[in-house]
Amino acid sequence: MRLNDIKPNAGANQKRKRVARGVGSGLGKTAGRGHKGQHARAGGTHKFGFEGGQMPLNRRLPKVGFRSKLKAQSQEVFLYQLAGLKDDVITLDVLRAAGLVDAQARKVKVVLQGAIGRAVKLSGLLATAGAKAAIEAAGGSVE
Repeated sequence: MRLNDIKPNAGANQKRKRVARGVGSGLGKTAGRGHKGQHARAGGTHKFGFEGGQMPLNRRLPKVGFRSKLKAQSQEVFLYQLAGLKDDVITLDVLRAAGLVDAQARKVKVVLQGAIGRAVKLSGLLATAGAKAAIEAAGGSVE
């Protein structure tokens, strides 16, 4: 193979359309726009979703629900999951290392589910009233 043998694939290069250049070109007279009507005119376009004045589909259908962007950043951890950790001071980094929360978590709340039998110190985490009472009853603290 040589550089002078290289050719583009079949159909890769197409001839440019030269509209309104006579009957013989195949695109004379109406220049491929048909006869009359909105699309035959200059500037005869309509916006995406326009249905000729009829109420468009995107306005006919009901809008449902709400997806919070903060939801991915906040997660919950249960009290019995904290009991399985070896650390006495539990922070967000400890929970990430243990695989209890995702890397994208910014806020973590400890929820009362299960029990904890040892004193732990929560640092930089939120806790429900019940979880806070259970931690303090076990001799721990919540910052």
